Amino acid sequence: MSYLDSAEDPKRAQRRPMLFFILVTLAVGAFASVFTEPSIPTWYAGLAHPSFAPPNWLFAPVWTALYVLMAVAAWRVWRVAGTKSLEMVTYAAQLVFNFAWSAIFFAAHQIGLALIEICVLWVLVLATALLFWRRDRVAGLLFLPYLAWTGFAAFLNHAFWSLNP
Repeated sequence: MSYLDSAEDPKRAQRRPMLFFILVTLAVGAFASVFTEPSIPTWYAGLAHPSFAPPNWLFAPVWTALYVLMAVAAWRVWRVAGTKSLEMVTYAAQLVFNFAWSAIFFAAHQIGLALIEICVLWVLVLATALLFWRRDRVAGLLFLPYLAWTGFAAFLNHAFWSLNP
């Protein structure tokens, strides 16, 4: 019996697209870290930090968890709405803005521009959460931690901008 002839477990076959969503979403974060990592011990360390800034070690696990939640939410909606839906377009748009923020803040050192960009990102995350909620309530709920963290990140970005004119 060859691989092509074998009867595959249907549940395993259904999980493949979810794994694809997880890998793509995690890849966005991994590629963004190319901008982030070199600036942490140099430029970022030299900035005045607000008192509520989390320790650097916290960001990687938080973002990893958020990316997995985002991907599972997107996969759930994709199953219902398809690839060319408004939901998937907003999901892709917020991923692009998520990626771009790292380049603007950490690579270009443009704190003010990054603040504007993250506000647009927050609106896109909110729109995605609402669109996802309409298609799949669990998917909408899975986006809420990301919405909250992006709001906190915008507040943190504003504080860095205020402290480092």
